[in-house]
Amino acid sequence: MSDRSEAAEYRIVADGETARERLDRLLSRSLDGLSRMRIKALIVDGRARIAGRTVTEPSYRVKPGEVVELSVPPAEEAAPRAQPIDLTVVYEDGDLIVVDKPAGLVVHPAPGNPDRTLVNALLAHCGGSLSGIGGVRRPGIVHRLDKDTSGLLVAAKHDDAHAGLSEQFASHDIQRRYRALVWGVPAEGQGRIEGAIGRNPHNRKKMAVVARGGKPAVTHYRLLRAFGRQAGLLDCRLETGRTHQIRVHLTSIGHPVMGDRLYARARRQRREALPADIAAAVADFGRQALHAAELGFRHPISGEALHFHSDLPDDMGTLLHLLARMRKG
Repeated sequence: MSDRSEAAEYRIVADGETARERLDRLLSRSLDGLSRMRIKALIVDGRARIAGRTVTEPSYRVKPGEVVELSVPPAEEAAPRAQPIDLTVVYEDGDLIVVDKPAGLVVHPAPGNPDRTLVNALLAHCGGSLSGIGGVRRPGIVHRLDKDTSGLLVAAKHDDAHAGLSEQFASHDIQRRYRALVWGVPAEGQGRIEGAIGRNPHNRKKMAVVARGGKPAVTHYRLLRAFGRQAGLLDCRLETGRTHQIRVHLTSIGHPVMGDRLYARARRQRREALPADIAAAVADFGRQALHAAELGFRHPISGEALHFHSDLPDDMGTLLHLLARMRKG
């Protein structure tokens, strides 16, 4: 083990007795002071390497002679402070909490948003049970929604629950469906978008479908309602969960999310194709019209199948009704 201040580095060589053993089991037997659940979470978080390659599957079978390197960040107390902020709690038990996040609420502290985030609200709501889970800046958080995306999000209350949820996200065993109001109507009523997502080489604040260096991403979409040819309501199902995935993928097929000021600068002809009052409502909408409507997963402790649904928030509902009136007219 090295004496780095940033992280402890461990190096384990698989011998004849440990070969073909699960990676998480090998590391938990070889390293004192780290639970198997903690090691699973570290593996899923991408902190294990074999022959220089990152391995994120705890069940990976180690081969004879392989060298396993594990980087363990130092334990730190959660920096964010508890702040009482109203939350819409959809489900809660001693292990986890599911909330319906409003648009405009940042998930975790970051430069420019040091407090008044979902993390601050969870620390106040759940108390000290969240401290340290998931790292210093994201206590309890195993996935996130963009600031201006509304809908369902699950957070863990302790280390074992965090590891179990993280493993499901890493193996894509989470069920996630979104509702998106988009410009235009896809020619096909449903489809599959596959394209690796990485940083836009021309604008580091944006993501893009890239030919090299991105992470594999797959989005399935289905048209729920068409409003003339000007707009559509889509059901989007994620196979993967990449940064801005739905927004980037829909933009890549020519149907960006309405109100998305980062990816969907409305063309003049699109605006002019709408009645004046609806065009004004879209211009004033203020966020991307994207809502995390369904969330399903196995309870990380009991194994029970859980599934939750969230209705469209009022702002998207109002926009939907305006578009529906246009269709009738």
